[in-house]
Amino acid sequence: MNRRTLLALPLLAAPAVARAQGFPSGPVRMLLPQAPGSSNDMVARIIQDPVSAALRQPVVVENRPGANGAVAINALKQARNDGQTILLTGVSQLAFNPHLYRSLPYDVARDFTVIAPCTDTPFVLITSKRSGITTLPALIEAAKGRDLSFSSAGNGNSTHLAMEMLCDRAGVRMTHVPYPGTAQGVTAVITGEVDAMIPTFGVAFPHIQSGAVNALAVVATERVPQMPDLPTQAEAGLDVPVMPGWFAMVGLAGMPAQAVETLNAAIRGALADETVQRRLREQFLIPLQGSASDMQARLDRESALWGEFIRRRNLSIG
Repeated sequence: MNRRTLLALPLLAAPAVARAQGFPSGPVRMLLPQAPGSSNDMVARIIQDPVSAALRQPVVVENRPGANGAVAINALKQARNDGQTILLTGVSQLAFNPHLYRSLPYDVARDFTVIAPCTDTPFVLITSKRSGITTLPALIEAAKGRDLSFSSAGNGNSTHLAMEMLCDRAGVRMTHVPYPGTAQGVTAVITGEVDAMIPTFGVAFPHIQSGAVNALAVVATERVPQMPDLPTQAEAGLDVPVMPGWFAMVGLAGMPAQAVETLNAAIRGALADETVQRRLREQFLIPLQGSASDMQARLDRESALWGEFIRRRNLSIG
């Protein structure tokens, strides 16, 4: 899309926001810690044009995967602190990693300014057909009587922490088998190499639809429209903190307040757009509209809850 098209977009999409004087003065770089095709990338591509339209400047998406987010974060830290370079990152980098790793190349409280919430996503508890387990109570009962296993996308990944939390609240043990990614972990459930997993709903849904795996419960506060008969974990009988799957926009610490306000307004406007909402929900992504302080409060809550859990379960990975 060329610059002329972008400048015309406010007439077709989101209205232009009231901009801080002189901001943005040029293209805005949106850094991503994940590769093209990831959920992080999908969010960025869906909101890119409406945010560009609101800012009246191009938003350039740059994928900087690697080192569990550190590559993208380092690129942000090397940029000028004028709001022209921002980072779309997730709960793992901001709320989990500071508790999982003894040493990180960034400090969440010291290095970042929270700009806006963007999206959340539900997770889902699935089991293998070979296990014969089709309900959450049956899974808990089976775990008390035999050695069950579960897959994840790696040590400390959300898919790992979610199942550890379930086991903790249910008072059972299951053997953790980490895989290189979520798709590989789901495949292990399909083939029966492991008994269970809690992946994101979007990844698991095609395999639930095809009957390749059993869906036991939605790991979210509400049921999902695509499977209205599938209960949440709480409805299935287990009170478990919901695994968050949110993405948020952040900038460098000390970022100009007017730039934060301008970017927040642009992002909120994009997320209010009906077309954006439809495209997000098609990918099982839930729009989150809120202020910077709303997102900061969410981050603080998640960090406190999961940080205490990680320490108590001794889940440190480096």
